[in-house]
Amino acid sequence: MAPLLLGAVMLVAQLQLVPSRPAVVPGDEPGQPELVRKAASLQDEIPDGQAPNGSAQQLPQTIIIGVRKGGTRALLEMLSLHPDVAAAENEVHFFDWEEHYSQGLGWYLSQMPFSAPHQLTVEKTPAYFTSPKVPERVHGMNPAIRLLLILRDPSERVLSDYTQVFYNHVQKRKPYPSIEEFLVRDGRLNVDYKALNRSLYHLHMQNWLRFFPLRRIHIVDGDRLIRDPFPEIQKVERFLRLSPQINASNFYFNKTKGFYCLRDGGRDRCLHESKGRAHPQVDPRLLNKLHEYFHEPNKKFFELVGRTFDWH
Repeated sequence: MAPLLLGAVMLVAQLQLVPSRPAVVPGDEPGQPELVRKAASLQDEIPDGQAPNGSAQQLPQTIIIGVRKGGTRALLEMLSLHPDVAAAENEVHFFDWEEHYSQGLGWYLSQMPFSAPHQLTVEKTPAYFTSPKVPERVHGMNPAIRLLLILRDPSERVLSDYTQVFYNHVQKRKPYPSIEEFLVRDGRLNVDYKALNRSLYHLHMQNWLRFFPLRRIHIVDGDRLIRDPFPEIQKVERFLRLSPQINASNFYFNKTKGFYCLRDGGRDRCLHESKGRAHPQVDPRLLNKLHEYFHEPNKKFFELVGRTFDWH
């Protein structure tokens, strides 16, 4: 029992001495002390929760909540360039999958990477943004958490959504309908298509704003992140109150792949080959229908967040 108590005390001390993590400032919700208490108590449930070098598993201080096919993997990889960031490698799906959530915060903590006391722990699960029950659950863990949301042009996101599922079927040698068969029903746009619903950003954002003020959610422009990643990452650093460590030299354009790759300590790395796949050819008239469909929802989203994006 004594070693467990000592581990809890050490974890509390570590969490209270983290200069690069988001700090509670006047007007913020009182979440960090509760998070420290939860993490300390949860540490007792995980025998290997602390490594000999002083690193430990921490509940995340920020989560990339979405959106699916918005660029969450690219954002996480770019953010991982920062020495003060420890990122979970896989999508955890804790708050949206009942079989995971039912196992409690102890299980969630066990999925986190080991991090040093000065590091910020980050996890990303794109499905969080569109899952109705997730905002309240995240708020229950830590109302002061900082959330990252990366969005793309809704029409482009729909095409990327379809492309991912299409290639998943191709790899399994399974047939898959054309995108027109999903988008059109009885000569009209099929508004029941799930990929369309995921792109109605204003509906999902309203749910998150019921539990978190807008200042807690930083929206990354996914289209700009593709075209010119450095300025967008600078904004993320400022939002997370991280020291400016990521530089323009960390990015280089790969002409073969057609998008930016990363340079980290002399080592070059690009996203998986599944990223950046060409979208299917779509009839221009159908594309226009898509753009028209999202026109009003986009306006509502712009009003909701107080900024505009260069979408069709």
